[in-house]
This record gives sequence, structure tokens and C-alpha cells, in this order.
Amino acid sequence: MRHYETMFIVKPTLSDEEREKVVENIKNVITQNGGEVVAVDNIGVRELAYPIEKFERGHYYIIYYKAPAEAVLELERQMRYNEDLLRFMTVKYETKKDIKRWEEMVKNVQ
Repeated sequence: MRHYETMFIVKPTLSDEEREKVVENIKNVITQNGGEVVAVDNIGVRELAYPIEKFERGHYYIIYYKAPAEAVLELERQMRYNEDLLRFMTVKYETKKDIKRWEEMVKNVQ
């Protein structure tokens, strides 16, 4: 299993419960496909660099996890069709130095 981080932006119009449901769905996709969610960082509402679908702001999250490549493909496929997400980006950590940095980021979240 490899180390990954996925940053995603949720529409700011969603309620707290709806946002939590989106995060839970993403965590479920990872675990159902053989992955392990290590930490979720709720960064909060931030100004977007440019308007996306007429939104000026978005609710940012970063999820840190270990998973096989197939889980990431399935996660991104499902995120692409989720209308509550404005954007997402996945980063893979491969080298020992990268993985050490990933572990430090996870410690800072918890």
C-alpha cells in the first residue's frame, strides 16, 4: 500500500451534516477498496483563487490515507461525479523522504 493525500473542496452552501456525509462517503470508498484512512484535516472555509461554478469560497479538507492504486482510481472516479465537490487533487508519496514528510503531516493533524 502506498501513502496518499487527497485535498478536496466542498461547496460552501452545504450544511455541517451534509459536509460530514461527503467526508464519510470519501472515507468509505477508501476503506471499501482496501485502503486505510489515517487522518482527516478540516482546514475550513477559504477564499478560492478564482470562482468555480460561481462560488468565491469553498470548504477545504485534506485526507491522508494508505491504499492500493485501484482504491485511488475508484476514489477519483467517484469524486469526479460528486456534485458537492468543487475540486480535488491527489498526491502520492513514494520516496522514504516523502513518506517521512507524510507521517509528520499526519502527526500535526491528530
